[in-house]
Amino acid sequence: MTHVVVLGCGYVGCELARQLDDHHVVGVRRSADGLAAVEAAGAEPVRADVTDPDSLASVPDADWLVFAASAGGRDVAAARETYVTGLRTAIEHFDGRDDSPDRLVYTSSTGVYGDHDGAWVAEDTPLSPATEKTRVLAEAEQIALDIPDGIDGTVARFGGLYGPDRYRLERYLEGPVTAGYLNMVHRDDAAGAIAFLLQSDAGRDAVVNVVDDEPVEKWGFADWLAEQCDEPFPPKQTIEERLTGEDDESSRRISANKRVSNDRLATLGYEFAYPTYREGYRAAIEAYKTGELDD
Repeated sequence: MTHVVVLGCGYVGCELARQLDDHHVVGVRRSADGLAAVEAAGAEPVRADVTDPDSLASVPDADWLVFAASAGGRDVAAARETYVTGLRTAIEHFDGRDDSPDRLVYTSSTGVYGDHDGAWVAEDTPLSPATEKTRVLAEAEQIALDIPDGIDGTVARFGGLYGPDRYRLERYLEGPVTAGYLNMVHRDDAAGAIAFLLQSDAGRDAVVNVVDDEPVEKWGFADWLAEQCDEPFPPKQTIEERLTGEDDESSRRISANKRVSNDRLATLGYEFAYPTYREGYRAAIEAYKTGELDD
């Protein structure tokens, strides 16, 4: 049986544990609050901090290591501590064990591409992170790829995650909706892609974009969603209108407009459960129309 350790076993990590139910999965959380969810997902819950090697000593050995820790929406210093210091600490700790991992998957973000004015980007597109946080993510990606011999690293760049508890219908139905492209991936496919990359040995020592088949313009998506939910079209605003009053960091994040290709993941052989937002939002739309949506 393969032993999998998920560092930061949260929204995607718990779904990954469910999908890897024929493996021994250990789900690591920094606080005790999320351990019940880890156990409910079928994983062995362990409380540990990725930035503390003494704390990591309580985590069992791993054949496969998944780094999906989150900075919790905190500031840039917290992001650096989690993604750079935490990732480096975790790699050094597990590599130093007698039984070190064979694989590492580090979950990053397509935000590292920055702004391309709506043009297509792929894994070989030069990075241009526009914010302090995405610069931290790009730095962490390099750590994941420059790992010691014997551990093969993969960087999985996620698009915008959605799914159970994260459909955010009100944001798009009420507006105002800002122009630009959405690059999305359903939670089940985010976890499914990681499981695929691990179990198929695909994507070793490589970067792989994890987004669905169809980037969609936000205005078009909002109107489609309103139509499906029998609601009026929401108000719209341009990027320039949205930027009024925003600080520099927020402005750079909002204006980072691009379309992200998933050709590499498709070529490797992954098949999406939700190829586009149309399939991915179907359950949420039906729940909204019956008043049963838990968003």
